[in-house]
Amino acid sequence: MALLRTIRVLLPPAFLASRRMSSVSAPLLLSPRQANELKSKDTPVAFLDTTWFMPNSPRNAKQEFTSKRIPGSHFLDLDEVASSHELGLKHMMPDKHTFAHACEKLGISPSTHVVLYDTHGVFSSPRALFMFRTFGHTNSSVLNGGLPGWVHDQLPVDTAAPSEPHPTTYPPPDLKEEAIRSYDQIVANSKYDPSTNPQSELVLDARPKGRFTGTDPEPRPGLSSGHIPHSVSLTFNLFLQKNKTVDGQEYTTFRPVEDIRKALSDAVGPEETERILQGKRQVVTSCGSGMTAGVLWLGLQLLGVERVGLYDESWTGYAMRPSSLIEK
Repeated sequence: MALLRTIRVLLPPAFLASRRMSSVSAPLLLSPRQANELKSKDTPVAFLDTTWFMPNSPRNAKQEFTSKRIPGSHFLDLDEVASSHELGLKHMMPDKHTFAHACEKLGISPSTHVVLYDTHGVFSSPRALFMFRTFGHTNSSVLNGGLPGWVHDQLPVDTAAPSEPHPTTYPPPDLKEEAIRSYDQIVANSKYDPSTNPQSELVLDARPKGRFTGTDPEPRPGLSSGHIPHSVSLTFNLFLQKNKTVDGQEYTTFRPVEDIRKALSDAVGPEETERILQGKRQVVTSCGSGMTAGVLWLGLQLLGVERVGLYDESWTGYAMRPSSLIEK
């Protein structure tokens, strides 16, 4: 015991804080009232608005945050907290230094309970959770229902000018590289049929069915629709349900776990579902640009499937390359 105390004295506080971070695992989902109760506890908590809109949307996430937000929250721009990409793709997973620097600017320490939300209800916040959890910050949760759910539960909102966060220290954490799939890995995997090769990974595509089949266009001009060979369509909305606030605004929340399991089973079949749940089939999620793939990732986490990969480039990176084989 004396030796252990001596080691603790010699270790820097930042290292000890990072170790404490890895020992705490918060609930994946929090209701608005559960999230609000965190403010009364001793554990530091940070609310982050992670709203992101499609490239063709006229809405501006930062402007909306400035006009209305959860009190004390700050804005996390997923396009800014990202690594550069050879094809110019947005919101790619950052390196550990970029992630740590963003946490420091947002006032987040390794022990902070981070609550992530968006103004859709559930849309971009799971992608933000994927980022935090992949960097080992397991003391993080998604606010189920986001800002609209918060408002629906008649919890307080802030419309004054947002406050500046107090900078902190955040040691650069290691990325769990096994959680990310590269283009080369996806291409190599696409050569094998998951139904006949148990070693191959099952790629679940979160885009709308028409874009997956190639009958509907992609929202990004000049990009072909279609899908990666042997991938399976599982539109992210099938994991979500629609709700309405008292003033009629629609927003989404996650469906109950049994409904998520049924959506998975309808897409891949009951036998494949059992293999996934038992950890016998590795799953990788994909979408248009790596954003709503996070919804599938989180839904599978809620089912207890811990080892889920995410194709960071997703369809945009895949279809932009002339050598990619596209099925329709």
